[in-house]
Amino acid sequence: MPDIKKIYSNRNIDDFNDMLFINGVEYEKVSDLRYGDNPNQPAAFYRPKGGGCFFGEMEELKTGKNGMSFTNIADIHHAINILKFFDDPACAVMKHLNPSGVSIDDDLKTAYINARDSDARSAFGSVVVFNRDVDIKTAEEINTTFVEVVVAPDFSLDVLSEFEKKKNLRVVKLDFVGKIPRFAGDDTSGYVEMKKIGNGCIALQMPYLCSMKTKDDLILPEAKDKDGNTIRIGRIPTSQEYVDLLFAWYVNIGVRSNGIVFVKDKKTIAVGTGEQERVGAIERAIAKANAKHPAMLKGSIVASDGFFPFRDSIDTLAKEGVTAVIQPGGSLRDAEVIEACNEHGIAMVFTGERCFGHF
Repeated sequence: MPDIKKIYSNRNIDDFNDMLFINGVEYEKVSDLRYGDNPNQPAAFYRPKGGGCFFGEMEELKTGKNGMSFTNIADIHHAINILKFFDDPACAVMKHLNPSGVSIDDDLKTAYINARDSDARSAFGSVVVFNRDVDIKTAEEINTTFVEVVVAPDFSLDVLSEFEKKKNLRVVKLDFVGKIPRFAGDDTSGYVEMKKIGNGCIALQMPYLCSMKTKDDLILPEAKDKDGNTIRIGRIPTSQEYVDLLFAWYVNIGVRSNGIVFVKDKKTIAVGTGEQERVGAIERAIAKANAKHPAMLKGSIVASDGFFPFRDSIDTLAKEGVTAVIQPGGSLRDAEVIEACNEHGIAMVFTGERCFGHF
């Protein structure tokens, strides 16, 4: 019987061209990748010839065994599109293109621990991305568990020496801070998103740009009920809830829809992702949180990437002690959802836009 486990560490190389020409742009091959989504799928990484793409300038300071995979590259891409929103030290722990945990904290090690322990089981074999240079304390903590890839703007020599203790760890230098459009009005030149369809067609879209820079951009909900009465939200979020609401919304931008994010004190508690219906995403996230750190649900806040079509989601959240919600609004039953929040003493804000992600 063949040693099946070897297929996950061996490289699968194909004869991808050194140069590609797509939509008027010439691309040069940076490297062959370990493999694609699966070990039987060869893959390669390209960048525009002549530069101009910061992602193409990333440096593999430590390749581990046979370098990065296609999925590792995609995880990095999705992580930096979450971390781009945060000016404070932040960490995103990624698995299958979704965050298993995200946290911000003045201390980078604490940010990492909080992000990792948001879902420690999912963090096994993860891609960990920081928006600050990794310090030695954080590096030592990373080495206590199995991580596939660590990414940061830079690494000191003592940190690289610490990472040498992990044979299969990949270390990537990528300076992305301040280089990615994030808010409405930002320059999106070069950021058109492309998806190949079928055997040669392509679909294009412009990137999602968030309209919420501060709490002042959020909307205090009101809606007409079936009798024509105006129903308004009864409780306004506290200052800490506003901080967590914005944080949760930024994280949810990087979550596969239907996406639900539970947050408390600038760290994720649970992430519900990829469900076909919203209540299911909530129930899945609650189940994950209750299995790992149930005490944290009480007093948490929730972000939803789409509106709540019925009040049932609010009733479910209230049972877990959720105190505030951020969601797009726009449901035909917004008045019922607002009334449910008022009955439970839950604060709620609308964004006026959704942040679906299908990837």
